[in-house]
Amino acid sequence: MRDDKPLWLPSQASVEASPMYAFMQKCNRDFGLSLKTYEDLHAWSVAERERFWTAVWQFCDVKGERGDTALLDGEIMLDARFFPEASLNFAENLLSDEGEGIAILFRGEDKVSDAWSWDRLRSLVSRLQQAMKAEGIGPGDRVAAMMPNVPETVAFMLAAASIGAIWSSCSPDFGEQGVLDRFGQIEPKLFVACDAYWYGGKLQDVTAKVAAVSKRLGTAAVIVHYAGDVEATARAVSGAKTMNDFIAPFEATQLEFRRLPFSHPLYILFSSGTTGVPKCIVHSAGGTLLQHLKEHRLHCGLQPGERLFYFTTCGWMMWNWLVSGLAVGATLCLFDGSPFAPDGNVLFDYAEAERFAVFGTSAKYIDAVRKSGLTPAASHDLSSLRLITSTGSPLSPEGFSFVYEGIKPDVQLASISGGTDIVSCFVLGNPLQPVWRGEIQGPGLGLAMDVWDDDGRPVREEKGELVCTKAFPSMPIMFWNDPGGAKYKAAYFERFDNVWCHGDFAEWTDHHGIVIHGRSDATLNPGGVRIGTAEIYNQVEQMEEVAEALCIGQDWDDDVRVVLFVRLAPGVALSDELAKAMKTRIRSGASPRHVPAKIIAVSDIPRTKSGKIVELAVREIVHGRPVKNKEALANPEALELFAGLEELRV
Repeated sequence: MRDDKPLWLPSQASVEASPMYAFMQKCNRDFGLSLKTYEDLHAWSVAERERFWTAVWQFCDVKGERGDTALLDGEIMLDARFFPEASLNFAENLLSDEGEGIAILFRGEDKVSDAWSWDRLRSLVSRLQQAMKAEGIGPGDRVAAMMPNVPETVAFMLAAASIGAIWSSCSPDFGEQGVLDRFGQIEPKLFVACDAYWYGGKLQDVTAKVAAVSKRLGTAAVIVHYAGDVEATARAVSGAKTMNDFIAPFEATQLEFRRLPFSHPLYILFSSGTTGVPKCIVHSAGGTLLQHLKEHRLHCGLQPGERLFYFTTCGWMMWNWLVSGLAVGATLCLFDGSPFAPDGNVLFDYAEAERFAVFGTSAKYIDAVRKSGLTPAASHDLSSLRLITSTGSPLSPEGFSFVYEGIKPDVQLASISGGTDIVSCFVLGNPLQPVWRGEIQGPGLGLAMDVWDDDGRPVREEKGELVCTKAFPSMPIMFWNDPGGAKYKAAYFERFDNVWCHGDFAEWTDHHGIVIHGRSDATLNPGGVRIGTAEIYNQVEQMEEVAEALCIGQDWDDDVRVVLFVRLAPGVALSDELAKAMKTRIRSGASPRHVPAKIIAVSDIPRTKSGKIVELAVREIVHGRPVKNKEALANPEALELFAGLEELRV
């Protein structure tokens, strides 16, 4: 069913007040253009990448020396170099403000709250910077953190970036082997960890895990106080110091920022690692900064002093995305813990009290709020909220509707999609266009994104692979420990020559928007017809009886059959009538080809630390193949539920 009216339509006044509109008018003046619509602006940004990215640098007031050349070898994706003569420092751009204004707000469930001024943040960064230098840490050295989403984590990252060190992080709920699978590959010179953290109202002590990880990494450790006994944890970790002891010899002084090439490495992020040891994806300081500034300033319309929130952990790239909001002069609103502790109102209480302008979360969270029966639109004053962003998995059409019916009727909803691979978004929202139910508003500026069929031809009225046909600044600069770049090439360029293939199954809409139908490597192929798993989830997860679903293709009788696993709501059993109702809904809401051959109830569904269900791991288990890296999962025990199921043998 196609909707004939948008869910949200920007007023002409809001369009003309947006930074994106101001940017478009500036480009018109500077380059003699007559751009009028978002489609005009996007087409120009792709056709004239050198001018576009130079204009972004200038409009967003990047601190650094730009040089005269914006792009070299731009037609060869793996050889392209943006701003090859430039030098900058990432931390210098994020610490552009000072004074008693609020830089960071923090809440740890209902246990802890704090507010950090710009001066307080800069003071700690200065002392950490000096302490790191005293440890012999310099450009290219790695600093790894197993930390909650607290202000100190941001300060450690900024201190590392200020001296050219490379930052990498995960959350403290990772298992010991999961941490080592990541940090063991990059051999950090400093390991930062907390003493404990809160989750679901319960104290989670990590002393034993920190001690074990530190010992196996064989590196210096710094323990940050959060929820536990920091002195006791430091004593238990051989050679460790508390953060206070680490910085004690140093007084806050004028910050120093080492300007380095645009392509100097800034972050090492990790793939989910559910099919093997996680890939170590290295992102540049310049590419990350420029891409994030574009997304925050233009696509999100973020203004200095506005409150920016994203529900994330330090093990998800949305944390890296969030902290870049400092470069705009925004106030970061951090939250650590469960979004339902003490109850489902906790994030909306936070949004109301601190007057969020931007509320970022996951599609799963929006669906969980919908199913909980909460209606924040009625219970909370969200008048300051102008933008809600959703990512992590495709947001269902019903999720779109709930945002406008249950959270706020006059808000821009930006479903966004990209990922760890580009530490940003391929497709996202923009303030110049309407929001249509179930659709992402469009491709990001400067990104030559398209949808191709299996033969490498652009398609407009059918589903296909999401690709990017031209180089862009936030492409990884390399994978760590990947001599010759073989893993990097295989990850993105094996499918189509000189074209980035992202691994999403996507479709253009009549409104020039995008629908993501799930990961293409999890795409189902019954009878040779490609089907996106998200299309099935969009149907069954709207039923009150279904809490969550996971779908795979099972090799069967020389073909592939669709198998749907469902975690049911409390007290619900999978009866023949319920299974029939699911199939009927899928048949009418998606298509007959989407109807599963089997529906099987399970008590839990495996997911990654960032909440994404792991279809590929379940598919491996079902076919009797080993899952190589269960440490990547938040609940690895759930995988055993899928091994040897009798229902899959008939």
